[in-house]
Amino acid sequence: MANSKQISFVGSEGNRIAADLWGEGSGPVAVLMHGGGQTRHSWGGTAERLANSGWRAITVDQRGHGDSERSEPGHYSFREFADDAAEIYRQVEDLFGVRPVVIGASMGGLSSLLVAGEHNDPPMSALVLVDVTPRMDPNGVAGILNFMGARMEAGFGSLEEAADAVAEYLPHRPRPRSLDGLRKNLRLDPDGRYRWHWDPRFLEGPRPISSGREPDVNPFVEAARNIEIPTLLVRGRMSELVGEEHVREFQELVPHAAFTDVSGAGHMVAGDKNDVFAEAVLSFLDRLKAA
Repeated sequence: MANSKQISFVGSEGNRIAADLWGEGSGPVAVLMHGGGQTRHSWGGTAERLANSGWRAITVDQRGHGDSERSEPGHYSFREFADDAAEIYRQVEDLFGVRPVVIGASMGGLSSLLVAGEHNDPPMSALVLVDVTPRMDPNGVAGILNFMGARMEAGFGSLEEAADAVAEYLPHRPRPRSLDGLRKNLRLDPDGRYRWHWDPRFLEGPRPISSGREPDVNPFVEAARNIEIPTLLVRGRMSELVGEEHVREFQELVPHAAFTDVSGAGHMVAGDKNDVFAEAVLSFLDRLKAA
């Protein structure tokens, strides 16, 4: 069984970024970037699997999420997350002497896509995008943001109440027997209410995640065209965000990219089918080592 230890990085605003390091030795390094509203703990099963396979896996709490510092000016656009990501990947190379493979889910994938496609010499060796493409179903995106915002202020009276809300939102996923995993994505506030472990300004601040997009320019499409590093797209076949047409467009933008479709999984691929997801990622990583 692999163990983890806490480490930290410094973001683009001098903000402290909390992380866990899984695995020891001198193996290759993977950095796992969660989606919006999640924390580094959403990667626990995948990180442990990577560590047991000889990798050093770093799970990150992105700015304003989990134990990482909130952005003092309330800046949470994709551009700020990408700036943090680039700083983290550079620091990983300085610390470990290798450029990391980056595994990014949803928001973590899009911010890393910007780093991969907008830097002439990106500080990463390969990119795994988890159920995210430059263009996605707007109704699916709206559904996720609505779920995140619905109880943002009111919170929950108990962990069980929060679990009920998640089960209603993700009816295809079996309800977990233990609430320990959910507990790590919530904080208990002084009023006795549980609230999601992220800064509310992520959705409603001066520069929220929805900001910074011009209607006639898609920065993710432009970045994807420029990606040269090895890339894998993993989609949940039941995804409410990434349809087959989005996959086809991505394959046209990044012709060298590999693709895996995970049956029985929705947008939260790693949480829905962690064993299958981890196997797909490790298979891709093994091909990189053999190349």
